[in-house]
Amino acid sequence: MNSAKSIIAPFAVGFWRLLEWQLTDKQCLTYLQQCIELGITDTDHADIYGQYECEAAFGKALKLAPQVREQIKIITKCGIRPALEKKGLAGKANHYDSSKAHIIASAQQSLKNFNTDRLDALLIHRPDYLMEADEVAEAFYTLKRQGDVLDFGVSNFTPSQLELLQARLDFPLFTNQIECSVYQMKALDDGTLDQCQRLSIKPMLWSPLAGGRLFDTQDEKASRLVTVLEQVAQEIGASAIDQVAYTWLNKLPSKPSIVLGTSNINRVESAISALQLTLTREQWYRIWQASTGHSVP
Repeated sequence: MNSAKSIIAPFAVGFWRLLEWQLTDKQCLTYLQQCIELGITDTDHADIYGQYECEAAFGKALKLAPQVREQIKIITKCGIRPALEKKGLAGKANHYDSSKAHIIASAQQSLKNFNTDRLDALLIHRPDYLMEADEVAEAFYTLKRQGDVLDFGVSNFTPSQLELLQARLDFPLFTNQIECSVYQMKALDDGTLDQCQRLSIKPMLWSPLAGGRLFDTQDEKASRLVTVLEQVAQEIGASAIDQVAYTWLNKLPSKPSIVLGTSNINRVESAISALQLTLTREQWYRIWQASTGHSVP
């Protein structure tokens, strides 16, 4: 089996909105196969997506063509526990759980949901203030030894939180999945992307179009960005501003994987086409300036 090191490609397709897409199992499979034909084989999931229903829905689609499982990588996440009565979760508050028992149980449930014998990668979804790093490491070692999970990573972790967990492992965490876009640039300044470069970790970027905020005409920041993105799109021959937004992310030295959250195969094709585009440093910083509202010092 390939290590998840090979998973980190320029794009992954995210299925957190799978239920919202209202696809039949056959339509979901067809969409997945279309992505594969375009070269996107990394799929992003989490146990909590769709109130714990998305993984199973994806698994039903895979069941229609079991051979497709060998063509894709399944990356999923665990650790968020909402107060959902129908799921029998204890307590009245949403909370995080990075205990060994929960991580192992979540991974095993994901295996059942996907109808597979292994997860290509498992990420801790959110930093848990009560995280016992040694306990998380024990869970990872157990799952790795059993062959249930090939590789491990984190999501939304700060540099110090990643360092803490990494210190307890004798294998490298392969990614930190974080929010980053031309609208949300926090990771550029908080050390997250610097750490990825230092450790040769390729980050996965969620919400690369800022969850739609980029297209909010009432948002002053978004309006500034759209004006510049349209200008740069003309300069580099991009067909849409989302291509410019992806190209901006692709220029990051950490060589990230961008998680696409669309069910529109035409938008996936457009994103892939962005790989043929390039930005000058001036264009990249012009977009940065539009986002921050000020020039570099």
